[in-house]
Order: sequence, then C-alpha cells, then structure tokens
Amino acid sequence: MLFSKAERMFLGFVLCVSGALGAERSICVLKGSSVSLTCFAEDPAAPKTWYYRKENKTLSAVKETSDNSTSVNYNITADGTLTIRNVNKSDEQSFCCQESNKNPKGFFCLENSTKLHVADLQVKVFPASEGQKVTLMCSSSCPLTESPAAFIWYQNGEFLYEDWSPWYQELVSSDQAVRYSCAIKGYEDLRAPDVSVDLIHPGCFSVTYSNGEMCQEKLKPAEGPCSITYPRDVRVQIVDETDYITVTCSTSCPAADAHTGFIWYWNRKAFMDCTSQDIMLFKSEDYVSCVVKNNEYIYSAEMCTNSGNLNYVSRTLCMLEGDSVSISSKYTKKHSAQASWLSWYKVKRDMKEEADATLIEAGGRVEQHNVNNYEHTLIIHNLMKDDSGEYMFTLNKYQKCERPDLLGAILVVTGLKVTMTPSDVVTQGQRVTLTCSTSCPLSEDITYMWFFNEQPLRLDGGYNKHVVLNAVRRRHAGNYSCAIRTPQNINSAVETLTVRDGDKTAIVAMNITRIVFLLLLPLVGCKLYLMLRKRKTATRTAKPSEKVEMEEEISLYEIVPQTA
Repeated sequence: MLFSKAERMFLGFVLCVSGALGAERSICVLKGSSVSLTCFAEDPAAPKTWYYRKENKTLSAVKETSDNSTSVNYNITADGTLTIRNVNKSDEQSFCCQESNKNPKGFFCLENSTKLHVADLQVKVFPASEGQKVTLMCSSSCPLTESPAAFIWYQNGEFLYEDWSPWYQELVSSDQAVRYSCAIKGYEDLRAPDVSVDLIHPGCFSVTYSNGEMCQEKLKPAEGPCSITYPRDVRVQIVDETDYITVTCSTSCPAADAHTGFIWYWNRKAFMDCTSQDIMLFKSEDYVSCVVKNNEYIYSAEMCTNSGNLNYVSRTLCMLEGDSVSISSKYTKKHSAQASWLSWYKVKRDMKEEADATLIEAGGRVEQHNVNNYEHTLIIHNLMKDDSGEYMFTLNKYQKCERPDLLGAILVVTGLKVTMTPSDVVTQGQRVTLTCSTSCPLSEDITYMWFFNEQPLRLDGGYNKHVVLNAVRRRHAGNYSCAIRTPQNINSAVETLTVRDGDKTAIVAMNITRIVFLLLLPLVGCKLYLMLRKRKTATRTAKPSEKVEMEEEISLYEIVPQTA
C-alpha cells in the first residue's frame, strides 16, 4: 500500500462499490492522493476515451497531461484505466468511459459513470459529555472508499501514536501552545491542518485552525490561521403563535451567535438551506432540531409537539471491550406510541449522505427497556469492537427515516494497550513513559492498575494512566500490563520493556571530564584569589566612584566559581 509520495493511490474498484452496472457509482479519496478508475466499456479490446460530465449533463473528453507534471495530471493506460494524480476539489466530477468510435453522448457512458468525491482531512473538535473538556476526532468530509488501516496523531508536529479508531484517546483542555493534527497510515504526507484549543468555559470553547480554509468565508483572514468560538450546547425554543410557531436555536454562548451558522432538521432531514438562528413553521406533529454548521457534533435535542424533547442521555460513549453499555433516549413528556412500535436502529452512513438503518432486536447480548413511556434504554453486554457505531431511537418502526441526517448516540468500543515512549527498547538512564492507552477518551474518574511481571506494581502517585521511569535501570526490564478496575477487571495484553547497557565509551569520557574538572577547580580558585588581592591593593589609590565600580566588578567574579 506504500507508494512514493507522487504515486500514492486509493484504488477505485468501482464494480465493488456499486455492485452492478447501470447506475452511477461513488468513490471518495483524500485530497492530494491518487485514484485509478476502471473502464467498463462493452468492447474491452477497443480504444477507449474517458469523459467527465458537466452540470448540464454534456460530456467533455479528458485530456492526458505529462507524468512529470507537478500539478494534477491524468493518465490513461492501454487497458483503459484512468489514473488521476494529486486529486483536487476541482476533480469532483462524474467520469465515464466508452469506445472511442462511439457517440460521446451515448447512454452507456452516461448511465455507467463514477462520481468522484474529494475529502479534506480535518481534526473535528466538540465538547465532551462530562466536565469542561473537549474531544478530538480525525474526520474526512466524506467516508473514504478505502477503509483506513489506522489513524496517526501528532502533537506539535511530532508523532504521538497510531490506532484503528479516529478518536483522540485523551480529553483535551485549553492550551493554545499545543497543536494537534492527524493523518491516515500510508498517507502521512497528507496531514490534516493543525488545530489548538484556546479557551474552554461553561458556555463556550474556542478553536484555532492553522488553515484559514476551515473557517466560514466571513471569518477567514487574508492569510494565516483563523479562530472560531463554538457554543458547548444548543437547544430548540418554540414560541407558539396563532397559526404557526417561531423556532429558535438557542445557544449557551450568545457572544458567538453572530458568527455561528445553523442547520435545521425537520423529521430528521435537513430543512431547506436556511442557516439563520430563527425559523417559522406551521403547526404540526413533527420533529424539529438544529445543529451548529460545520460542527455536526453540537446539536440540540429533537422537539416534537406531541412528545416533547427527545434527547440522548449521553451523546458520545467510550466503553471497554467486554463491558456493558446503556444507551438511553429520554422524552420530556409522556408519549402515546405503542410498545410494539418502539425501535432502536444502528445507523451506517455512506458518501451520498444516505443512511442504512438496521433494526436491533432484543435477545442474546441485547436488552431493551421502556420506562413509563418517557425513557427508552438499549443495553448491550459483553461489548465487542464491531458494536462501535451510531444508534438512534424512533417511536414508529414503520418510519425509521431512510435518511436520518441527524446524529444519534455515538458508541466507541476500545481495548487497553500498554504503549512505551520513546520505545520499548531503551538504554540505561533514559526516561521512559508507560501509558495505558485506549482508542477513545474514557471518563476521568477511572482507576488504573499496573502489573510488572504479573505482580501488582505499587506506585507512589496513585492509580494513574501513566507511569514514568525517570532513569530506567536493568531491574526495570520485564513485562508490563495494565487494567481498569471494573466488575470484569478488564486487562491489556503484556508488553515487554528491554533495557540495554549504556555506551561504555561515553561513560568513560564523562568520568574523565569530571576528574579533570575537579583537578582544575583549585587552580582556578587560587588564580581568582591572587586577582582579588591585586585589585584590592589598587583600590587604595582609586577615587570613590572608581572604587564602587571596582567592588561591583569583584562581586560579579565571585559568582563564577560558585556557579561553576
């Protein structure tokens, strides 16, 4: 999978994406990467021509450019494969291929095209469900066709760690000096722009993006970074009029409202293109909710006139493998839906912004509980990583929302892993940090336990996530593991720390340097003493002002041997 920088490719196996001919396929690749599109012409042996479709559905031929070009270039091989290198946003077109001697407006080409989506990689920042912290996620603007092998995180430009999960494993506090970025393994040169968290308080948090393109047009500077202040919470407020209602997306940060765009949802589908904070609707028994534009993880509870607000008790949940989780949806007033209608769905979204909702049945590891027609809980026992995903509740299983644009509750299931920094092979005297790592940020009141060669490790600092060995010795070499204190006592795999002897030549040189320094120190002291006596004799004939200056100079030199 590892190609040179100019040749890195997301291979577009379009037949696998669509499953059949006769319909437009969609693929999503990273901006700056490369992609290969397969030609599905009727005659494989005939010469082929590639076209891209314009908005008016007319076709224009794709022209090849030199392979030596440093900009976007197109190359068509003998078998008809189109390779686009250094993909850019301008390449978001529908491409199709057919025999060169056919009418370019033929239906085969138009009906068997491939829509290319180009994704920006970005670090999404949104409030954590507990405390005055935020959560980070490595996100692409469309689901990538090639599933990422792993996500890599960077702090201040330096490699931090890699993991299968796109979620940053720690909760983040305000610190403008710390910059975060991420990349996809195999495409490390296509990193997301850096972000830093400037300010967090109960109602707002501010984020600085190193790339001004991440900000709205009215907030973009002429060049350089830009900052956005987000509300930590939004909610729907309704003012009841005679024949209609006025709906307001009220935020916890009024100071940011003037620069905030909003997206409205009606029955869980995006409502027109309105981005204002207030809208007017006719009275009906429908769901209404709002989201902060460009940050879909800051969204309100759903408002419904016949059942009140629908909210998820926890919007994001990070749970350990083997543990149990309760996902709860709660209404502000009693509803009249029959028990047989109440349903939970696991939602999977695709690059067409559509969602495939799979009904979740009770049984086995899964339980469902309904409490007084207010609260509905989904319980999953013995969690596995495949349980990670988005979960949504509905009152009517016959209206599951084929395209629920609104997010439900996000569950991430993680294991435990011991990571060693800078490495698991170190030299005596080095500083080593052991971390009990997870794929998402767990609650801050977690109790960690450490084991060394299968024996409990007693720590002076308490039960922390990190263990620091300031000057590692040979006795520190061995097998380490960590666990989290739960009813199941979930453990990590064992990792081995190897400690090597230091460079004997360097140790000898250091000892010689110390001996020489100790031998020279009396000579330097004697020399300074003679200089001081000579200067004291000179001050007897000096003027008062000169004497003061001389004394100041002497006191300065007296510091030198002490400092040395």
